[in-house]
Amino acid sequence: MGDMARMRNIVVLTGAGISAESGIDTFRGGGGLWEQHRVEDVATPEAFARDPELVQRFYDMRRAAVQTKQPNAAHHALARLEAEWRGELLIVTQNVDDLHERAGASGVLHMHGTHLNAWCTGCDARHRWTGTLIEKPPCPECGEASLRPDVVWFGEMPYEMERIYAALRGADLFVSIGTSGAVYPAAGFVQDASQLGARTLELNLERSQGSHWFDESRQGPATQLVPRWVEEMLAG
Repeated sequence: MGDMARMRNIVVLTGAGISAESGIDTFRGGGGLWEQHRVEDVATPEAFARDPELVQRFYDMRRAAVQTKQPNAAHHALARLEAEWRGELLIVTQNVDDLHERAGASGVLHMHGTHLNAWCTGCDARHRWTGTLIEKPPCPECGEASLRPDVVWFGEMPYEMERIYAALRGADLFVSIGTSGAVYPAAGFVQDASQLGARTLELNLERSQGSHWFDESRQGPATQLVPRWVEEMLAG
């Protein structure tokens, strides 16, 4: 990565590939949890309206599973970069796990929500939630039994888009880690960043669908690539 001395502001986008080595199923990878369920059956507002019990059971299982996993070397390396970087660093994640936070990162934007929150569709409150939702518990705020997973489903608008685009406008470097480049709007961030003059780097197990948009693409496991890149940045 040339021009290291001039880089101040970094936006990092992470996807399922950064958590895969922690044992969290990737969305689209072979053998992933989504093969047992069609996306339309568990990850759309229509599915929830049609069969709320199926959807709640699916997410109750994911919420329980995610709490048994641990952050890996890639999460820890990004947390270290956030702590030691002299400029601005924003971590934007498509992941609904909390492994970035458990590794010590603080400024993480979850554009697709998080398993460990419940959202009340009655009063719009969000609460940290580690248990199940299948038995329709009351909302701690309004008392209504209208809690759902605080996860962005297909057809819903991702969170924090204004903050993300503002960060991309100010970025000197955009780095995409472990994301397939298949899900928009996140898949378009690389084009937005490069049109605004940022350098762009992809770290991924294999070349993504949007690989050709990046100035540089490195392939390999996140637990190897990310710590190596962080060392480079902090040494520079």
